[in-house]
Amino acid sequence: MPMISESTPIAFSDPLPDAVDVAVIGAGVVGTATAWFLARHGAKVALIEKGRVAGEQSSRNWGWVRQQGRDRDELPIMMESNRIWRGLAEETGERDLAFTAAGCVYLAEDERQLARFEEWRDIAKEHQLDTRVLSAREARETVPGVEGRWVGGILTPGDGRAEPFVAVPALARAVRGLGVSITESCAVRTVETANGRVCGVGTERGPIRADRVVLAGGAWSTYFAANAGLDLPQLVVRSTVARTGPAPDHGLPNIAAPGLTMRRRADGGYSVSTGDIAEHYVCARSFKDLTKFLRLMKQSARDLRLMPKPPAGYPGAWGSKTRWSADEVTPFERMRVLNPPPSKEVHRRLRDRLPKRVPWLADAGIAEIWAGMIDVTPDAVPYICEAPALPGLFIGTGMSGHGFGIGPGVGRVLADLVLGRPTGFDLSRFRFERFADGGPIVPGPY
Repeated sequence: MPMISESTPIAFSDPLPDAVDVAVIGAGVVGTATAWFLARHGAKVALIEKGRVAGEQSSRNWGWVRQQGRDRDELPIMMESNRIWRGLAEETGERDLAFTAAGCVYLAEDERQLARFEEWRDIAKEHQLDTRVLSAREARETVPGVEGRWVGGILTPGDGRAEPFVAVPALARAVRGLGVSITESCAVRTVETANGRVCGVGTERGPIRADRVVLAGGAWSTYFAANAGLDLPQLVVRSTVARTGPAPDHGLPNIAAPGLTMRRRADGGYSVSTGDIAEHYVCARSFKDLTKFLRLMKQSARDLRLMPKPPAGYPGAWGSKTRWSADEVTPFERMRVLNPPPSKEVHRRLRDRLPKRVPWLADAGIAEIWAGMIDVTPDAVPYICEAPALPGLFIGTGMSGHGFGIGPGVGRVLADLVLGRPTGFDLSRFRFERFADGGPIVPGPY
């Protein structure tokens, strides 16, 4: 099936309401899940999307629902998200929200990497997570037919997978069933204020009154926030993924091995990537936030590649507008759906590695390859907060490539935060101001 793009038919075209309790900007997994939980608590909600539901990274990711390897502070929310995923298909009646508890394994080819896995297992123990370290023999037995010199690994059997391309649109259908208005191809241009707090949003089709607004704009969130006078450090990274043709089901977990990741798909193929390349288009924001990202850049095991400049229309593209009013056309309308070309280097590496690492996938071949733009924070964990300088604006962005799996959990937490209900979690790690208040910037484990 082709990626969602601007040519994809509009599926949600509800008229904009004059007023709601909460306006949600962005219909990716976080925004859609937030709308779901808000509506379940009786809130009147408008979910507004500049392009298509799940058109960007929410449909372009690996499809993993992963607790393993999460940041210590992020893990409790992810465990909640795992629980939510397991019940979504039954609760909504949408088969496309099916969750498969296949497990997740990380494989190590050297003792240093294995030691890092063992350190993280201690975090898992704190939360009674079903994670265990694998010996070299156990690693080979867990991934039969996947070639490598494994010295061991780490396995979380309770992790799983879902299908990004269909899951978030399915959740959107369920959200609409709860009375939420959903409007695609409608950019929110501005957040409106009165007496120092939010009073609504301005869209390309007119205003909506709302005393609470959720910003879940992914790669675009930094630029929307900047227009509202808020500094939201976040950079955008291109990530490339492919799928194979149909191939045998070996009952494998999600696999992350050095230079190769893979997971079984519902269509009978496998989603695959190299997992070792991150590509960033250099823009003005790159220089502004460089010092904040240095520690993450040093810690990351990926090959970070800097590209000269973003293509026209991309977030942060040189020459793009940085300020606008509710009456002006914005960058969000000029690029309805980010559909970046896939990395040629990732494609080359996959063609080279797949036949060697997974010989039984050689005949399946690469059927399709695509890319998405990931919103990354300096510590690689998200913002889940209310903006201190703008009461009534709540932010759920910066998922840093982890968003599909944790999205329903973040949506539940954001909904409670918006409604003034106890969230059940310590959200201090995810506060808006953490990169400006002098505290240390400590990236998550991997």
